[in-house]
Amino acid sequence: MITTNRFSTLVFAEQFNHTLIQKTVSQSLLISKDAVEQCIKKSTFSSRDLPYLLSPHAESSLELLAKKSLSLTRQRFGNTMQLFIPMYLSNECFNTCTYCGFSLEYKYKRKTLTKAEIKHEASLLAKKGFKHILLLTGESPKHVSTPYLKEAINIITPYFSSIGIEVQPLEQSDYQTLIQAGADKLTLYQETYHKESYLKYHTFGLKRNFNNRLDAVEKGAKAGFYNINIGSLLGLYDWRYEAFAMAAHLDYLIKKYWKAKYSISFPRIQEMTGTFHEPYPISDKHLTQLIIAFRLAYPDLGITLSTREPKSLRDNLAPLGITTMSAESSTSPAGYSTGNYEEQFQTNDNRSLDSIISMLKSKNLDPIIKDWDMSLMPN
Repeated sequence: MITTNRFSTLVFAEQFNHTLIQKTVSQSLLISKDAVEQCIKKSTFSSRDLPYLLSPHAESSLELLAKKSLSLTRQRFGNTMQLFIPMYLSNECFNTCTYCGFSLEYKYKRKTLTKAEIKHEASLLAKKGFKHILLLTGESPKHVSTPYLKEAINIITPYFSSIGIEVQPLEQSDYQTLIQAGADKLTLYQETYHKESYLKYHTFGLKRNFNNRLDAVEKGAKAGFYNINIGSLLGLYDWRYEAFAMAAHLDYLIKKYWKAKYSISFPRIQEMTGTFHEPYPISDKHLTQLIIAFRLAYPDLGITLSTREPKSLRDNLAPLGITTMSAESSTSPAGYSTGNYEEQFQTNDNRSLDSIISMLKSKNLDPIIKDWDMSLMPN
């Protein structure tokens, strides 16, 4: 793993070591069964144990590791499960990304919500009972600028206690503007940490800048985001490589920006407009192994599971390390009212909030609609 001096002036992109990550993958694949068995006997774990926890031989001990993960999650988070809903403001995008339904190459009618439409969507979601919301957009600085995002946050603030954003990489000053408007959580996925693959999938637009995206999360941390969520889009490259790269990114952020709370997501590629053949599919078993390993290695890390996954898998994974789940998700602008615009990808769990709450209660989990309010932050 990458080791970082908390006071280093180097940004993450300057420290990221592809060769070291690839070497860690190779080592993980060759770890013996005896070494894995010795590792899983431990009572506590760290990121240094990830090569063992993610090795092929660890698969045969997945049931035991799942029990450890469940126990640790209950110790650190109680029986709670935070629920949120995503709200898309726009499907405008100025990038060509071969795996995304918002890609510039697709010539369908684009939509960016007006002020009135933002307020209408927000009121509908608030009436359903949601208090945590994640605002998402395509990446089009012309249509979805910082002033536009600030105004959107101002409009929905009366309806929600926590507002997250998942938008194009911004500068530190832009993030500060959005925090001042009321945003408290930043989500930004690197998509893939493997630079050669990244450039292959991102063929045009500002998103093609690998390092700019890699360092945007750090700009958000410097700006003062209280909660930061990172992740990879699983299926674009080898899942173990992505896992060790995410761990390196997490270790760096936790050491250097220790005041923030961190969480991670493991979204898998889903069907969308166009044709994309997933080059590195990850099985349900390996996704489960990934979630369990990160829970054990990072006891206080939030782990999010979205409606990309089918309901049966979400039901089974919920107790094993997950701390946050989305519900009733739409991936298109105005998706909760008109639903007439192109979506980014298809979701696989369309159950209502009430149904998700019932499922969680059946597993002795306590669904949390609100556990955070910006008014609690010190001035």
